Amino acid sequence: MSRFDRVINRTGTNAVKWDNLKAVFGVEDALPMWVADMDFEAPDAVKEAVVKQAEHGIYGYTAIPESMKEAIKHWMLKRHGWEIETEWLLFNQGVVPSLGAAIEAFTELGDSVLVQSPVYTPFFDMIERNGRLVVNSELMLKDDRYEIDLADLEEKLSNEEVKLFLLCSPHNPGGRVWTKTELSAIADLCQKYNVLIVSDEIHSDLTAEPHKHTPIASIHENCQSPIVTCIAPSKTFNLAGLQTSAMIVPDKELRAKLQKVLAKQGFFTLNIMGIAATEAAYREGGPWLDEAIDYIRGNIQLVKEFIGRELPDLTVIEPEGSYLVWIDCRKLGLSDDELMKKLLLKGKLALGQGSKYRSGGEGFMRMNVACPRSIVEEGLQRLKTALAANDR
Repeated sequence: MSRFDRVINRTGTNAVKWDNLKAVFGVEDALPMWVADMDFEAPDAVKEAVVKQAEHGIYGYTAIPESMKEAIKHWMLKRHGWEIETEWLLFNQGVVPSLGAAIEAFTELGDSVLVQSPVYTPFFDMIERNGRLVVNSELMLKDDRYEIDLADLEEKLSNEEVKLFLLCSPHNPGGRVWTKTELSAIADLCQKYNVLIVSDEIHSDLTAEPHKHTPIASIHENCQSPIVTCIAPSKTFNLAGLQTSAMIVPDKELRAKLQKVLAKQGFFTLNIMGIAATEAAYREGGPWLDEAIDYIRGNIQLVKEFIGRELPDLTVIEPEGSYLVWIDCRKLGLSDDELMKKLLLKGKLALGQGSKYRSGGEGFMRMNVACPRSIVEEGLQRLKTALAANDR
C-alpha cells in the first residue's frame, strides 16, 4: 500500500477544498475535486521541521535565513538545471500576491497585460483589480493538446499598450509543459516588442517524464533580465496553507521596483512555520515528490481509461505537468450551468468549471486527482452517475 493511498479526513479543519463547499458551490454533500491542493500529507521532513519550530514556543518576528535561500538555489539547479543567485530572490505570501505586485510595479493604470486563455482565473483578477486591461491570445487545442498561436501572439505583443505578459508555465488548466523551442519563441517576441514576462511556474516541479520543465529565464542569459519567475513549494509539497512563495528576479532594477511595491503593501517577512517548512521541503523533499508524481500519473491513467471506456463523449486533455485533469465535455451539448448542475445535484461531485478560465474554457471541467486512488475512483463513478445518458 502506498503512503498516498491513506484517506485523511480533512473536514472540520477549515480546509477550503472540503469545508467551503457551501460557500463556493451552494451544496455541502459533494465530493470536492476542484481547488488545487493535495489530499496527501506533506513529507516527513516538513512535518518534523514544523513540529520542531512549534515546540520552541516562541513565535516572534522571524528573518528569512540564508539557509532557506540556499535550499531554493540548490533545488532550482538540481531539479531544473538553472543556476540562480540568492540575491535574486524576493519573497511573498503566495504567487497570486506576487502577480499583483508585479503588475503594480511594472505597469501603469490603463496599461494592457497579455494572457493566454483558458488560464488560471487569478490572472484576470489581478489584472482587472489593479485597473489594467486584459489582452488575450487564446491557445489553440489541436489533437487534444494546447499549442500557442505565435502569429496571434506577435500581433498582440506588437500593441504598444501591452507592457507585461503573464505566462503560465506549465499551463493551468491545460497541463501543457512548454518546450524550450516554444519558450524561446515567446522570449524572442517579448524582447522584440519590449514586453516584460512574469512567469508563473508554480506547477513546474510536478512535470512528469518524458516532459521536462524549462524555466523561461534559463534559456539564455539575454532572457534573464526582462523576466520575473514566480515559484512556491505550495503545489509541490502541499504547503499552500503556510503561505510562502518566491520571486526570482535577476535584474537589479526590476528587483528594486518590486521591493518598493512590497514595502508599500506592508510586506516584511514570511510566516515562521512557512520558513521552516520551505527549507525542509527543498532540502529533503525530493524522494517524496518523485513518489507523489508516480502516484499521480497512475491516477491520471485511471481517469483516462475510465472516461474512454464509460464516458466516450468526454475527452481527457492529459496534463504533462501538474495534477489537474482538463476534461472536454463539449460533445454533451450542455451549457456550463447545465453541466455544473448535473455534477453537483445528480453526481454529488464538485469540479472546477471551465468557463472560469475565460475564453476557450467553456464546456470543460477541471478535476484535481492529487488524492488517494479510492477518492479518484469514487469521483469517476459520480461523474458517470451525473452524466448518465438517460438523463440528458
